[in-house]
Amino acid sequence: MARTANVFARVEPEVKEQAEQVFDRLGIPMSNAVGMFLRQIVLQRGIPFEMKLPAYEEPVAYGSLTKEQFDAEIEKGMEDIKAGRVYSADEVEAEMKREFGI
Repeated sequence: MARTANVFARVEPEVKEQAEQVFDRLGIPMSNAVGMFLRQIVLQRGIPFEMKLPAYEEPVAYGSLTKEQFDAEIEKGMEDIKAGRVYSADEVEAEMKREFGI
């Protein structure tokens, strides 16, 4: 057996659990999947997938806002409602399915 080295990474528990479920279905241990990822980085001399910013704005975290910033965000939302820039729950769900397969 080839020599091995340890790799330690901190990830969100939910992401780890979801990845483990996928790997279980594929019959691949997490360590093998990480090894494949690292080999692809070496072979492709970079990240083996396209990296880009999301096409949407990240949601604003309420706890990080001042009162003035919060009020401004609420005002933006009210302006969107008045202008008819709204989406039904069905439209949002359909978009999530298209974008993320959820």
